[in-house]
Amino acid sequence: MASLYEKDLHPDVTEDMLFEKFSTAGPVLSIRVCRDMITRRSLGYAYVNFQQPADTERTLDTMNFDTIKGRPIRIKWSQRDPSLRKSGVGNVFIKNRDKNIDNKALYDTFSAFGNILSCKIVCVKNGSRGYGFVHFETEETARNAIEKVNGMLLNGKKV
Repeated sequence: MASLYEKDLHPDVTEDMLFEKFSTAGPVLSIRVCRDMITRRSLGYAYVNFQQPADTERTLDTMNFDTIKGRPIRIKWSQRDPSLRKSGVGNVFIKNRDKNIDNKALYDTFSAFGNILSCKIVCVKNGSRGYGFVHFETEETARNAIEKVNGMLLNGKKV
């Protein structure tokens, strides 16, 4: 597997910008910014396909939450099977989060427990809602994270 899914992209991000960014990790086969079929405006996500899985892994490890056009992008493995994405298995709900913990800090905190498929702080226009989600690759990893972090203090707030 050598395909990544990038989301939370600024509406003006183009394939050329993504190519410039991601080709530093290794040879890129293709890039597609997904667009509205009628308006051709960006939908805020894209796919990047590499020649080698090692380049994909390196990109995920080193460029997740880097900024393009002033916005941190979230990178995850491309999961083509919608049933796996929507099953909820391995998904952990995090509440009572300190406002200074962003997507990257949440990812860094929980990556110690295992492979994270997706990590997201839920926000509204005027700021964070105080909660987020971490989707682990396996249910076992999610249970372990819950066991270890539930009730723990993160930035002075009990999660």
